[in-house]
Amino acid sequence: MLLFVLLLGFSRATKSKSDGVTTVTPPIRLPDNIKQSWAQYSPYFSVSEYAEPPDRCKITQVNIIQRHGARFPTSSAGLKIQSAVAKLQTVSHYMNPHFSFLKNYIYDLGHEDLVPFGAAQSYDSGQLDYSRYSDLVNKTNLPFVRASSSKRVVQSATNWTAGFAHASNGKAVPSLDLILRESLNDTLDDSMCPNAGDSDKYTDAWQSVYATPIAARLNAAAPDANLTVDDVSSLISLCPFDTLAKETPSAFCSLFNQSDFYGFEYLGDLSKYYGTGYGQALGPVQGVGYVNELLARLTDSPVRDNTQTNRTLDGDPATFPLGRGVYADFSHDNQMIAIYSALGLFRQPSALDPEQPDARRTWLASQLVPFSARLVTERLECGEGTFVRMLVDDALQNLEFCGAGKNGLCSLDAFVASQGYAASDGGGDFEKCFS
Repeated sequence: MLLFVLLLGFSRATKSKSDGVTTVTPPIRLPDNIKQSWAQYSPYFSVSEYAEPPDRCKITQVNIIQRHGARFPTSSAGLKIQSAVAKLQTVSHYMNPHFSFLKNYIYDLGHEDLVPFGAAQSYDSGQLDYSRYSDLVNKTNLPFVRASSSKRVVQSATNWTAGFAHASNGKAVPSLDLILRESLNDTLDDSMCPNAGDSDKYTDAWQSVYATPIAARLNAAAPDANLTVDDVSSLISLCPFDTLAKETPSAFCSLFNQSDFYGFEYLGDLSKYYGTGYGQALGPVQGVGYVNELLARLTDSPVRDNTQTNRTLDGDPATFPLGRGVYADFSHDNQMIAIYSALGLFRQPSALDPEQPDARRTWLASQLVPFSARLVTERLECGEGTFVRMLVDDALQNLEFCGAGKNGLCSLDAFVASQGYAASDGGGDFEKCFS
């Protein structure tokens, strides 16, 4: 239903040109340094300009895994946000005029579901992918599309297929071929490691550092609100949630400065790093199943995996076909973090410090898993052999772990050899998920 409503509205949306396609995602009129410091709640942006492959190379296959588009807060996050707002609204007199909007503010956000802005993001992604990879598809070789079963993920997939079809002028009309149930084996969701820990120890430590002075400032402006550091993070998150849901800058954004948003960004960085990333002992193993599926597609060979894959589905050519030009999978941010970590992307020189951010870090949630984030793996024929390169949000990755040079190219053989962690089913880590 969301897709149908959105498509009717797209003709009235603000349109702009991007990579040769007419985009429909509305502009969010806030400075980039604000929007791009919302961590995992940032709207998608290209981290770098897409680099065309070397002239001697031709792309022969592309594998896309993409996060769902922008959504409402989760149910639990929404309750925390409402509690924080209620504290502010008990105040009889605000000492700062920026707070005056609260007198008439009504919290009206839904929970969990995709918002129209998020649906437009996926639609535009489909358009863009057709414009880049149209040579890989035709009526008999359409993209093979899968989605994890959460409603917002499924809708993101179908909006992507609609955008792809539109950009092709109806010449290539893909469908959502397979929905992976999150209650079963699912390589597109992080629900198969019950013994995995969480990031609370680290995020709580940083929250006490960054949010304490903010809470003091807000409580001075709103006497007797008694906001806590938890409330601060909830209120900052309302800036992106409210903004993206209503497609106009939220008044809550004006309560915070750039330093506040940088602190919030690092909270998201820590959450992902210690949630399913390198800082979590059983984080990377949760991405192994997808990596083994990727290796199978790149090498046109059967899946070899004993972790998250559904062997029945992956053993059936109807539900795991080989030889397609384009594969598109739709997933969640936590699962994409696990996949990056299983692959060996975004390794840091040292673990993220929960009390002191390193300004030189490349682990930035806003660049790794914004709403509608995407990891693209291209297979290329380059005359002297078959190669692979990877892009995250258009930024070409330096695949040092398989000997890539400045052009990001690894030989396919070297790339496969570099993925020993996945090939070994996580080197015993998967068993630790249950023992």
